[in-house]
Amino acid sequence: MQTATLLVDSGAALQASRWSALDERAEWEGFSRPLTGRPGFWESYLAIEGMHCAACSLTVEEVLQNLPGVESVQVNGASAVARVAWTPERGRPSAWLAALQRAGYGALPAGDMLAASPRIQAQRMMLWRWLVAGFCMMQVMMYAFPAYIAEAGDISAEAQGLLRWASWVLTLPVVLFSCWPFFLAALRDLRNRRIGMDVPVALGILIAFGASSAATFDPASRWGAEVWYDSITMFVFFLLSGRLLEQRLRDRTAGSLEALMRSLPDSVERQGADGVFERVPVRRLVPGDLIRLLPGDVVPADGTVAAGESQVDEALLTGESTPLQRRIGSAVIAGSHNLNGMLLVRVERAGSETRYAAIVALMEQASVQKPRLARIADRIAGPFVLLVLLASAAAAFWWWPSDPAHAIGVAVAVLIVTCPCALSLATPAATLAAAGALARRGVLVRRLEALESCAAVDTVVFDKTGTLTEDRMTVAVSRTREGLDPSQALLMAVALAQHSLHPLSRAIVQAAGTVPGSATDVTEVPGQGLQGHVACGASGQQRFMRLGSATFCGMPVPVHASNGPQVHLADEAGWLASFDMDEALRPEASSSVGALQTLGLQVQLLSGDLMAAVARLASRAGIDEAYGQHTPEAKLAHVRRLQQSGRHVAMVGDGMNDGPVLACADVSVAMGQAVPLAQAKSDFVVLGGQLAAVAALLRHARRTRAIVRQNLWWAALYNAVCVPLAVLGFMPPWLAGLGMAASSLLVVLNSARLARMPEAF
Repeated sequence: MQTATLLVDSGAALQASRWSALDERAEWEGFSRPLTGRPGFWESYLAIEGMHCAACSLTVEEVLQNLPGVESVQVNGASAVARVAWTPERGRPSAWLAALQRAGYGALPAGDMLAASPRIQAQRMMLWRWLVAGFCMMQVMMYAFPAYIAEAGDISAEAQGLLRWASWVLTLPVVLFSCWPFFLAALRDLRNRRIGMDVPVALGILIAFGASSAATFDPASRWGAEVWYDSITMFVFFLLSGRLLEQRLRDRTAGSLEALMRSLPDSVERQGADGVFERVPVRRLVPGDLIRLLPGDVVPADGTVAAGESQVDEALLTGESTPLQRRIGSAVIAGSHNLNGMLLVRVERAGSETRYAAIVALMEQASVQKPRLARIADRIAGPFVLLVLLASAAAAFWWWPSDPAHAIGVAVAVLIVTCPCALSLATPAATLAAAGALARRGVLVRRLEALESCAAVDTVVFDKTGTLTEDRMTVAVSRTREGLDPSQALLMAVALAQHSLHPLSRAIVQAAGTVPGSATDVTEVPGQGLQGHVACGASGQQRFMRLGSATFCGMPVPVHASNGPQVHLADEAGWLASFDMDEALRPEASSSVGALQTLGLQVQLLSGDLMAAVARLASRAGIDEAYGQHTPEAKLAHVRRLQQSGRHVAMVGDGMNDGPVLACADVSVAMGQAVPLAQAKSDFVVLGGQLAAVAALLRHARRTRAIVRQNLWWAALYNAVCVPLAVLGFMPPWLAGLGMAASSLLVVLNSARLARMPEAF
């Protein structure tokens, strides 16, 4: 006994030592970050172990909320993640873990690599409990079957007693092993003076097993008329089936966050001052370091390829499933996978400054939020459970004088049938499944509540630059001097344009896509264009040429009318060619706008650019309503006018200069690669920048709303029908258990449909 005590004490000391290590700033910064707008405050994320129902979320919140230094706590029971806002001056992470352990819960930093181990162990234990309950249920049902079909006197008292004892033996492991999570959760709730959903479940199981055991031990007593072993085992099996499916759904959704958090390596090869590469921890990387990545390595920081060529997989971060080619000068981002070549990468951003860290932050924020309907269900669940206990006691009191055994059966049936599991699962199971499906397709949900708002959208407003357009311009040879081939004209223009950094010159060089010709004595006249000697033809004869505006090229008026900017080419004899420049519309813009219009949505274009350019782009994209020359203030006023007229507006922007209007819109969607770092006002972030994701998002939000409504209606209908039947004694415990478990199973399976989305937008 003394040895066991020493082992327990040493284990507790080791645990306390591990917790105290988290109090060091270098450690808790690994799962924390400064709280925006609150100097001195931080937010930390914990993975909570031992949570089984919605009431656990409230218990964990209360336990942490009362600790020194903790300002606020948010817990999402579906993802088992807690967000703690605190100040290091008065609080310590070790105190959180100790308090949670005293309350019956475990916790690990959400960024810890070991966070996956308890989750896997919990999955295996849940599976074993389910298997034991299923095996015992089948055997007990086999022993109970004769009693259901036999006539009076067909089964002797000795045979009936033998069947009951066999059922008792097989029910015992179900009660002692499979039911243990329900008993622990109920005990924890009572210890914390709360009534959670596991309290009526545990009471129902214990009362039914106790009364059945009394009937088995003493068949001649007043309890000997009936046993409920088949009801107990079947109820536990189906209840565990629902929780097992819920766990799988939760892990599949929360796995997107966990996969991101675990994807960075612990160490990387960094070049030292002597030029030799040595392996160092990733957290020691700083901008300017040169790191070496071998095939199969994960990129640990944002940077630029300094040497080598390879393909990288950015699917987890951007939703782009096709490997991307990376060579000298190409950018790579943390969290992507190097596939088939060695790369030397110059680090530009490391740690919390990377785009990867920003994406993890977005997913962490979404994982701890609860939709409005889920919060309402949580508030209803507590009083509802109390009413269930009172109704059960009242039903037992009513039936007791006529038949105590029947009174016990009615009380058990009421306790079981009214467990509000389906009501509490209705909204979070659906929204988390939808958020997980969107995350796997490169659309991050920053606010789960936004899925509800998204389903009500009837107007979609697009920003232009960076949203509907690409970061380049298109070039078309509109007209050339008679006898001059357009491709030859473009090559001569490129020979001059390659000597300038002007956006129009860069666009001409990019449009050529071939090795440009040579030019000498090139000079650039600011605001006008370029001039120099260009080698023409196979002979390489030098000709003096100009590339730029019409005036610069000696043309008093444009050669032909154009709605966009023009660049002209001229030689000593005069005009040679004209090039029409225009913004490059995203290839999927027209089809994406059409998909939105097919959904019955009104689509508008809102931009600060000149009205002529906006109208031209809107026509190309298929948008009927376009508004140009709008400042950020004018954009905000425009969206507010739409809202005042009763419209529900979704604003789609690049997230760089549309903060006010994104914050004002009912739903905001940020596009583009830089969004996770620069934009904090959006509800959704499309990492890969696919415009088709907007229509897919709105379509999935509508589907989510429909399934949530189906779940809530089913939960309400189930309780409205089954509760009166149980109180009146028309529903035996086995049927009550089957109905409650089937109700929860139906809600989870119905919500699981949202985890699937089309493979392509």
